[in-house]
Amino acid sequence: MPRILIVEDEEIIRSALRKLLQHAGYEVAVAGSVDEADSRYELNDFDLIISDLRLPGAPGTELITRAAATPVLIMTSYASLRSAVDSMKMGAVEYIAKPFDHDEMLAAVAAILQRRQAPDQHAADAPEEPAGNDGTIDPSTIMYGKCDAMQKVFTLIRKVAPTETTVLIQGESGTGKELAARALHLLSPRAARPLISVNCAAIPESLIESELFGHEKGAFTGAVSARTGLIEAADGGSLFLDEIGELPPEAQARLLRVLQEGEIRKVGSTQSRQVDVRMIAATHRNLKAMTRTGEFREDLYYRLNVMQIRIPPLRERQGDILGLASRFLKRQGERMGKPGLNLSPEAMRALERHRWPGNVRELENAIERATILCDTDVITPGLLDLESEGGDVNIPETLVEGNNEQMRPRDNDATSDLSLEDYFQHFVLENQDRMSETELAQKLGISRKSLWERRQRLGIPRKKTTGS
Repeated sequence: MPRILIVEDEEIIRSALRKLLQHAGYEVAVAGSVDEADSRYELNDFDLIISDLRLPGAPGTELITRAAATPVLIMTSYASLRSAVDSMKMGAVEYIAKPFDHDEMLAAVAAILQRRQAPDQHAADAPEEPAGNDGTIDPSTIMYGKCDAMQKVFTLIRKVAPTETTVLIQGESGTGKELAARALHLLSPRAARPLISVNCAAIPESLIESELFGHEKGAFTGAVSARTGLIEAADGGSLFLDEIGELPPEAQARLLRVLQEGEIRKVGSTQSRQVDVRMIAATHRNLKAMTRTGEFREDLYYRLNVMQIRIPPLRERQGDILGLASRFLKRQGERMGKPGLNLSPEAMRALERHRWPGNVRELENAIERATILCDTDVITPGLLDLESEGGDVNIPETLVEGNNEQMRPRDNDATSDLSLEDYFQHFVLENQDRMSETELAQKLGISRKSLWERRQRLGIPRKKTTGS
């Protein structure tokens, strides 16, 4: 049984991750800091160490040198892209952003352990074969789907993953495009190298070129030292560009050169360097239509659209809804100490009738919300709090912070029948002048990426800032 050490100072996260890994069949030990881990355990006796980046005392990357014979997976929620690049340069085998998707974490752990064990298992009598390309990892272990549409997706992933072909993943927000990208990487000959994931919509337009291509010292105001870009950090591995339709024109032109020539040039540099990167892109937008309006370069579109994988929305996966709900319910129940939860027949019917505009992510959120609110062993439709076909829903009083007057509806008559999307739009427009995107997301209880996705879906423009 593989042994895994978790080094995390937050008890809730440490406990949840321990239960997740133990349930998956791993032997797990825990520590709250690098020094505690080093004093309590022989670090090189573990098969894998999973550590937070920011810890009391020494950072998690210190474990890379202290446990030289053991792979280290770094978790980070602080400036994840830059921290990820720095961690990989220091020797981390993988990074994962918090809050992490449980399937993504389990897939990353399985891939790391498989790469670690492969030389011992095959060195004597098996031909040399790229890690992750022997059929032992299956897309269905990373993504769930029993319906015909998802089985076709899995078949396509298996066929294209071993190649060097550029892939464009299309699908609505919340369908699991990043999980498909991870499956493509883990099934490819590049599985032993990094997969760098970038949400193009989450990086300010003024910084996107510097983040992707790197910059030289003094290239612009604030560039106090040279930095490696994310494309260079993915050298030898795969680069996943989520929401690629949000790339500004200048970055599109530079990315085209990477695809055509396999080379990058840092911002402020006159020298180019070769990179070997497998490109995987994703979008929920119609890139072909964007080429007709001039929003997206036509030559870049055809370079990206060599192989297209479409992830179906949840409303087209009727047979998967209850299966997904069951998986999420089991997971959330274990995390929150409520392992015996079940869905009532009425709740099951409500799940099957709902249209799921937020797709799998919306379903997972609904199950998590119901798990928190449930006081018995049975989840009823009311706890799921699904928006009705008419769009009316009452916002649960328990989900509104008691001491935050901005979050409370100011006029009960005017807001008692607001839909969740109406409430979201009302809150964002009322508060975006004085709150940052991070503060808005925190108050709404969602991630910055989810905030951006809802802005796009509802057509709420982001407040323009000056001076940056």
